[in-house]
Amino acid sequence: MSEAQHSSDSRGGPVGLSTSQIFLICAGATALAVVAALLLGKGPSSGARADAAEVEAIAARIQPVGKVTIKLEGGPVKTGEEVYKAQCAACHAAGLVGAPKFGDAGAWGPRIGAGFESLLNSALKGKGNMGAQGGGDFSDYEIGRAVVYMANAGGAKFAEPKAPEAAASQ
Repeated sequence: MSEAQHSSDSRGGPVGLSTSQIFLICAGATALAVVAALLLGKGPSSGARADAAEVEAIAARIQPVGKVTIKLEGGPVKTGEEVYKAQCAACHAAGLVGAPKFGDAGAWGPRIGAGFESLLNSALKGKGNMGAQGGGDFSDYEIGRAVVYMANAGGAKFAEPKAPEAAASQ
């Protein structure tokens, strides 16, 4: 290398800039980024007051993906009428979305003809617009009791299903 070239590269930086020039460029870029972040910042963190709709929107975005519910087994077994009122009446009382209306023998007739097991299977696994009831708030036995309650109100003569304990002991 010639002496002239060597003296022009003596600034010390990788691209011909001195250390102080590199420091000033980095400091300026950092200051620019901070100013941009402050100008573009929105929401409660930037000091603005959040209105109720914004708070609700934030809560909806950060809600948990899933929930765990612990269901205790045991306790008093619900009657068919109690299960009907708590779960089934929402659709079957008014005959919503194609559900056979409670007590309507004409609507229940063909379903009753298919038999109790078919009706119970539909209730537990779902059918058409009706979602599955199995694994929900009530046991399969309680859902069976509700099926008997509704079908008998529509003209069936189904016997009450046997309790799981009674069925297991026989």
